[in-house]
Amino acid sequence: MAVKTQELKLDIERVGTVSAILTQPDNAHACYVLAHGAGADMRHSFMNEVAAGLASRGIATFRFNFLYMEKKHGRPDQPAVAHAAIRAAVEEAARLCPGLKLVAGGKSFGGRMTSQAQSKAALPGVKGLAFLGFPLHADKKPSTERAEHLAGIAIPMLFLQGTRDGLADLGHLKPVVARLGAKATLHEVEGGDHSFAVLKKSGRSNDEALVEVLDALAAWIDELA
Repeated sequence: MAVKTQELKLDIERVGTVSAILTQPDNAHACYVLAHGAGADMRHSFMNEVAAGLASRGIATFRFNFLYMEKKHGRPDQPAVAHAAIRAAVEEAARLCPGLKLVAGGKSFGGRMTSQAQSKAALPGVKGLAFLGFPLHADKKPSTERAEHLAGIAIPMLFLQGTRDGLADLGHLKPVVARLGAKATLHEVEGGDHSFAVLKKSGRSNDEALVEVLDALAAWIDELA
C-alpha cells in the first residue's frame, strides 16, 4: 500500500489562509476531516499517529490548522471563525477526494467545533461525526451545557472516550449519548485519559490503547451508510 502526503494551503473565506495536510492511501475508501485540539496544531504527534494509523486502515485524513494556531496566537478562535475553517476544510477534502465517504470531527476542541458547525448548518456531504475525546466540560468540572447543541444533529456520531478523561465525566456523558438515541455511539477506552494515555499498571501501552481507538473508528466509518 502506498500513501501520498500533500502539504497544502486552505483558503477560508473572509478569514485567511492556513496550512493543511492530506494523507491518502492508494486504497482509500473514506476521508476523515481531522481538526486539532486547542493546545496543539495539526502536526502534533497524536495527529500524526492518527493520520498514519487510519491510512493503514484505508482511510484518508485531511488535517488543517485553525487560524489562531497558524498565526501562533494563544487563544483559540471564536466559534464562528473555527466553524468557517471547518467548512472550508470539508469542502476542500471533498474536492480532493471525490467519491470517498466523508466524515468529520477531531480531537477535543476540534471535534466540538465540528459538531457546533454541523448543528448550525449541515456540512455538505459529511456522513458522520467522530470525536476523539469530546470535551464535555472544563477539567474536573462536570456539566452538560457543551452538549446541548448535539440534539440538533441528524447524522451519526461516534464518541471515543477514555474512562479517565477529566474533560468528560462518563456519569454525565452516558446520559447525553443515551438521549441522542440510535444516532450516537459511545466507545469507552478503559483507563484512557483525554488523549487515551493509560497508566502503566493497566497492563497495556499507550500505543495499544490508540490501536483500540483507531480500530473502533475505522470500523464505525466502514459501517456508515
